[in-house]
Amino acid sequence: MTQQARPGRPRHAPASGPAGATAREQILDAAAALFAEHGFAATTTRMIAERVGIRQASLYYHFAGKDDLLIELLTTSVRPSLDAVRRIEALVPGNASAAAALYLLALIDVETLSRTPHNIGTLYLLPEVQHERYDSFRAERQELQDAYGRLGARTAGPEVLAGTSAQRLGELLIQVTEVVIQLRRTREPDSADAQTIADSCLRLCGCPQPTIDRARAEAAELRLA
Repeated sequence: MTQQARPGRPRHAPASGPAGATAREQILDAAAALFAEHGFAATTTRMIAERVGIRQASLYYHFAGKDDLLIELLTTSVRPSLDAVRRIEALVPGNASAAAALYLLALIDVETLSRTPHNIGTLYLLPEVQHERYDSFRAERQELQDAYGRLGARTAGPEVLAGTSAQRLGELLIQVTEVVIQLRRTREPDSADAQTIADSCLRLCGCPQPTIDRARAEAAELRLA
């Protein structure tokens, strides 16, 4: 007699999250929503599992705990921009000016931060994120900030560099792009916001309007290429 295959364990509640998302993606989306709604400390893995519609034990199959969830969410707000800047910097000098490279990085970074689930960038300043278990995220964000500093230093005029360092310039430039995190608290940012923020990065480097206009056009060509 042929034995029928046992059905998989059913969810004890309807699935939550984007349509077609994997269980892991649904867990991340639910965690992001709950962290944003209740804060990190007040959110439990049980609450996350219930939001997804799975048992708490099933959540631990994918993630060791809340910290792992937050680390992965925070990483999604940095790594796409970091991957992009590695390709962008390879074009300078030669195929791209530093101003265009900085402009394109700012555009991509604003778009990355605009796509993070439930505006997870608002959790950057959590005390927990300063713990050593978050070293990998902080190291990636520092690498991105250093790239801003390098491109900013190559873009800035002598009068700007005379009063600051590449390190400080990187700190300021990444903060300019991260203003989109605050913008998302009230509305969804659009392409005009991304352009305005990228323009502002070049203004911070002392670029006149004609240089900004050229960098914008060159960045568009680089992106298409």
